[in-house]
Amino acid sequence: MRKFFVSLGRPLYLLLYFLFSKLTKLTLSAPTKIVSRRKKLRRKEVVVYKAPTPYLKNFLKFIYPLTRFHIPILKFPKLKIIWKLKIENWKLICVFVICAIGIYLYIFKGLPSPSALTTQPVALTTHIRDRNGRELYKIYASQNRTLVKLNDIPLQLRQAVIAIEDAEFYQHSGFSLKGILRASWKTLTSQQVEGGSTITQQLVKTALLSPERTLRRKIRELVLSILVETRYSKDQILEMYLNRVGFGGTAYGVEEASQTYFRKSVKDLTLSQAALLAGLPASPTTYSPYGAHPELAQSRQKEVLRRMVSEGFITFGQANAASGEDLQFAPQTIDIAAPHFVMYVKEILAKKYGSQIVDQGGLEVITSLDLAIQKETQMAVSEEVAKVSYLRIGNGAAVVTNPQTGEILAMVGSKNYFDPSFDGNFNVTTALRQPGSSIKPLNYALALTRGFTPASVIDDSPITYKTPGTANYSPVNYDGKFHGKVTLRTALGSSYNIPAVKILAANGVSTFIEFARKLGISSWVDPSNYGLSLTLGGGEVTMLDMATAYGVLANSGSRVDLHPILSVHDSTGKLLEEFRCKPSTWHLAPGTYAADAVEITDCDSTPVLDPKVAYLISNILSDNSARAPAFGFSSDLNVPNVAVKTGTTNNLRDNWTIGYYPGRLVGVWVGNNNNTPMSYVAS
Repeated sequence: MRKFFVSLGRPLYLLLYFLFSKLTKLTLSAPTKIVSRRKKLRRKEVVVYKAPTPYLKNFLKFIYPLTRFHIPILKFPKLKIIWKLKIENWKLICVFVICAIGIYLYIFKGLPSPSALTTQPVALTTHIRDRNGRELYKIYASQNRTLVKLNDIPLQLRQAVIAIEDAEFYQHSGFSLKGILRASWKTLTSQQVEGGSTITQQLVKTALLSPERTLRRKIRELVLSILVETRYSKDQILEMYLNRVGFGGTAYGVEEASQTYFRKSVKDLTLSQAALLAGLPASPTTYSPYGAHPELAQSRQKEVLRRMVSEGFITFGQANAASGEDLQFAPQTIDIAAPHFVMYVKEILAKKYGSQIVDQGGLEVITSLDLAIQKETQMAVSEEVAKVSYLRIGNGAAVVTNPQTGEILAMVGSKNYFDPSFDGNFNVTTALRQPGSSIKPLNYALALTRGFTPASVIDDSPITYKTPGTANYSPVNYDGKFHGKVTLRTALGSSYNIPAVKILAANGVSTFIEFARKLGISSWVDPSNYGLSLTLGGGEVTMLDMATAYGVLANSGSRVDLHPILSVHDSTGKLLEEFRCKPSTWHLAPGTYAADAVEITDCDSTPVLDPKVAYLISNILSDNSARAPAFGFSSDLNVPNVAVKTGTTNNLRDNWTIGYYPGRLVGVWVGNNNNTPMSYVAS
């Protein structure tokens, strides 16, 4: 029993003593007299020895009644004084003891010792593979990290880390009540989870505890943080943190991070470089300049500099100069296949399991990607972009999916991931771009659900829309001509603009936006931001959203969301997640546009469109006669049994082509990452 209470430590003891005194109504009589040990043992009163300090006296006063023995628990040969204790409500004492034991078993049993911070953690390799088990990428933490002393780390880097991670580091005792309340308030008000952990808590979580997100782990983290603060100085804690924290990929500790990103020692970092590194630990996958969104690294760096100014570490002029510095990153020398897809998957895993588990947890990830299709797609993008470079086209992207299952079979985010001259690591397939006329099939699909038919006649003639408070809108066709009365089939097949705008006016912008969301377009949030030009590509979308929406057409009206991950196992082989599909067979219907029957899977599909409407739109998009007035009978779009639609923005910044049949969907984009216009192009 004595060992049990002693192990609780001072923080818990103070809490227990306070609660115990309230529950038992503990009263203390005045001291009587000093007696010898032998005489004391013959007395019938409850006797407690006075400790040399008030703290120990109170500790004995609290612990003695629980033993229910009239013998001393601890011996203090000097100054022995007798007190009489009046104990009431023993049932509450029993309940309290049981609760104390429960707290011990729940929180303190097996709690690591703070001294374990001197032990190096064991890091395991995470494998990301394609659907056939071929390795795409290995994520691992280097065991040969270089430890550096705190004095060898630039002051500006230390200040940057403190400013962005824990501004009150040198004032608190392991945890920040203000930080916890602020994080809780932002989580409740903005519906975005925000951490309130101090540097000490992050060190404890990284080095001593598992990364599981449970209440028990959070309480143990809090207790250990207090104990660590009592054992180590602030400088020691900061040094351990800077040598252990992950900066993305294999870079652990500030020295490894400096070498990885800038090929220089940490002691030689500039303020601009230090600010960028300081912003990485919060989410290395999201803020990495090598990640899927390198532009976020720069915005995070500016946030770090802003925090440093607000904390008085640097001046506004220094921050402004640092943010304007052009950082040159060391080239990546990693062996990686399908890099855009891998970084996309890694970001998904980091959001679900945390960056530490992804980087060190030894996960076994089987993705939906087919490496053979990926290589073929990458080669096609690179070769075709090179052929049209004279049209001021600098980049291209493509995605290949199975619309029946939602599996991503190939993802090419740019013509060359490793070419920094045009931000090659930027993933166009996940970026917002204007779709041009490729959005029109969704508008016409809505019209078919509201009484229109492929034979409905639309007048392709001049029209001006007047809306109070906005400029008049007069749509024009791509060829600058008017074609008179045309059928809906011809208007869609030849991609005439004026009929599409008239159809949207009949459908209603808000109705169309709501309809498009059901099909998979997630970027259109506020209908007040859009007008009739929406059907001509006036609203930005991602290629992945377009693949989902077109997948509804290919999948007979059922929506199946994209699934890049098939299964995830942890380092022990335990299955963490798995994408399962119930096998079924898609039968060839009379008059269908598919090449032949294909085997599909029923993967929690959601019917969002009448199958008849999906068939009619696909039939129109595969009708070469319907597109002949605009593209001719011998265009490259004439692929047997394949539905296809193009899209080019009026400013010539985006050019799309999306084609599909039930078993495959291919989306292609060409343009420039910096939004500079191309020369006159037709898809």
